[in-house]
Amino acid sequence: MLAVRNLNVYIQASHILRDVALEVGERELVCLVGRNGAGKTTTLRTVMGYLTPAGGTIEFNGRNVVGLPTHAIAAMGIGFSPEESEIFADLTVAENIEMGTWTRPSGRPGAERIARAYEVFPQLRGYALRGGTQISGGERKMLSVARALALDPDLLLLDEPFEGLSPTVIPTISESIAAITKLGHSILLAESNIHHVPSWTTRLYVIERGEIVFAGKPQEAHRDPGVLRIIAGTS
Repeated sequence: MLAVRNLNVYIQASHILRDVALEVGERELVCLVGRNGAGKTTTLRTVMGYLTPAGGTIEFNGRNVVGLPTHAIAAMGIGFSPEESEIFADLTVAENIEMGTWTRPSGRPGAERIARAYEVFPQLRGYALRGGTQISGGERKMLSVARALALDPDLLLLDEPFEGLSPTVIPTISESIAAITKLGHSILLAESNIHHVPSWTTRLYVIERGEIVFAGKPQEAHRDPGVLRIIAGTS
């Protein structure tokens, strides 16, 4: 579904991504793990068209999306939940979710897409009429993912969905991600803590200083001392 090949990205004079390559197949949960500043967010933002690579290809369902505007990439079926959530403060929770239905034409009716978002995040139903910032940080994370899900995407990009959350909220978010995969959506999840990687992850990539240094099963990464040192910041 998503194939990234030899991706090189510069921000000003800094070479941020170096020949990054990764894949996400249908109905897969793929995790991109790395320390803060390793290049995770840059990878996701480049896939979404916020950044233009200096080289490499990004193919989604067989089409090279490099050079397309972000709204066109979203309309093709890629939803994005950024690390900062970026909820619209002037809109209610319900209106934030509804926005996702406007972005991409889909055979699934808007009401059904909204209902599916609430099915995955039932906690948000009780806050439907609240302002987007009148909810907790964990609830804003849920709302950001729910809005992306209402797009009815084939692929969801989730940037640090567990970042800054209390330990009591993390299992709820994890269960919601499991529910999304069961609905048939593919997910590329960026995460800085390897211990937050869901157990049902199909494939894991570790990025360090803009390069992919590991690609394989999560169990293999947990047994690799070099990978664990990188993630822990001791290498």
